[in-house]
Amino acid sequence: MSVDFGLSLVFGPPPGEPERFVSDLVESLPQLGEHIRSLWMTDHFFWDMTPTHEVWVVMSYLSAYFPTLAVGPMVLGQSYRNPALMAKMAATLQSLSGGRFIMGIGAGWKEDEYHAYNYPFPRAGIRLEQLEDTLEIFKRMWTEPDPVTYEGKHYSVYNAFCQPKPEPKIPIVVGGGGNKTMLLAAKYADMWNISDSTLDRFTEKAAVLKAHCESIGRDWASIRKTWFGRVAVGRTEAEAEARGGAQWHRDNAFVGTPAQIVEQMNSFVKADCSYFMIDILGLPDPAVIDMVVNEIMPFVG
Repeated sequence: MSVDFGLSLVFGPPPGEPERFVSDLVESLPQLGEHIRSLWMTDHFFWDMTPTHEVWVVMSYLSAYFPTLAVGPMVLGQSYRNPALMAKMAATLQSLSGGRFIMGIGAGWKEDEYHAYNYPFPRAGIRLEQLEDTLEIFKRMWTEPDPVTYEGKHYSVYNAFCQPKPEPKIPIVVGGGGNKTMLLAAKYADMWNISDSTLDRFTEKAAVLKAHCESIGRDWASIRKTWFGRVAVGRTEAEAEARGGAQWHRDNAFVGTPAQIVEQMNSFVKADCSYFMIDILGLPDPAVIDMVVNEIMPFVG
């Protein structure tokens, strides 16, 4: 199985060092080289006092700064932007980037952001219905002749135009592990993602996705299964655990020596995961890059 890697980005720069957000990437990416296929940014407005960048601005900037890499959000909260506008933004970025945009989308969950930015925060079932409307609007605005009209339960468009149509087709990643979310992935997604997951949870949720695919007559193999999260590597287990700290451990991240992480990742590959979007803790430390590039990535898959 062919395995790809994407680089997951932190929310923003270290406090008081705004230039570090891009300079760390510039320093790290040449060494990571051909192993990294894409850059991924989360869609959040704040994490307490931690500097936090806005995802669409970051993706647009990075698509120009790094012209060989795909860019994508992991994942957009559907509630934060009008879905027709998101479809138009995505089509524009796909055109300007030469076809390097990947659309990641989810139902949204971070309640404090909704309240702080004055967005309604309906119950989860409503947010999932909104997500389905969003996915339907994406599909129609990207593929149907203009003008496009669609009346959903929560979102609608009336005689909407989207030109130029995205070419090539924009891959859709649906992120999440809930039953309804995974049914939407089976119906609409090219890729499914689960974040910070153990192997057992990944395997359990992949089986749910497979059952949904069978129920609607879709080939389960046509959906790429992906994992998003952190990698904490060290020459010793103690060094790796220190790098992960209290927040990142073996229940939600890949943690260990290079050989241990290869074993951990290959267990996911055997479970049909073929794309790892990873936040490599410790960048741009050359020792960390060396372990990831020379002792982990070549041996996964």
